[in-house]
Parts: sequence; structure tokens; C-alpha cells
Amino acid sequence: MRRAFLGEFEEIVLLVVASCHLEAYGVNVWEQVQEQTGRKITMSAVHATLYRLEEKGFLNSHMGGSTQERGGRRKRFFKLTPAGAHALQEIQAIRSKLWQGIPQGVIQLFGI
Repeated sequence: MRRAFLGEFEEIVLLVVASCHLEAYGVNVWEQVQEQTGRKITMSAVHATLYRLEEKGFLNSHMGGSTQERGGRRKRFFKLTPAGAHALQEIQAIRSKLWQGIPQGVIQLFGI
């Protein structure tokens, strides 16, 4: 399987899509990223990242139906692929291994 190379923001967006209980689309991903990270981000940054993750094979998408609520516009829904799930598991394993390698008390030395 292809090795996962993701930037930090890509990882966050992928985690948000994976954690969506309903179907993920641009606005709810954008809201969740801001809420979970405390960052102010643009919608275009989220859209660009969603499409980039789809190009990498970590997400797939489909167009939903048009609604009156959205003035007849359709939403694009994103879903985690098996490659995306594998990438997240690989990243989690790497991070866990790195965290376990930090000697006891090192983080506390800095008052964190």
C-alpha cells in the first residue's frame, strides 16, 4: 500500500472527515476544523485540501441533490477511502511511537 505523506493541515482535514457522523461537506468540515483547532481558516483552504486529498486517493466524493435551502445548488460530499483510513492509522502509529520515545519528565521541564 502507498505510504501516506500528509501535511499537518491535510491530516486535520482527513481526521475531521473521518470523524463526521453525517456526510462531510465543505461547510461542516470548515466549521469542525475551526472548532477543534481554534484556528481561523478560509473556506477555500478547506476546499483545496479536500480536493487534494481526493487526488491523493484518501477521500472520494459525490454530488448530492439540489435543495431549496441552498437556492438549488448541490453539495459535494466527501468520504474516507480505505487508503485514507490506512494513512490515518499509519500516522497515529508513528506519532504514538515518537511520543513514547520522549523521556519521562522532558515535557514538564518546559512547564507544559
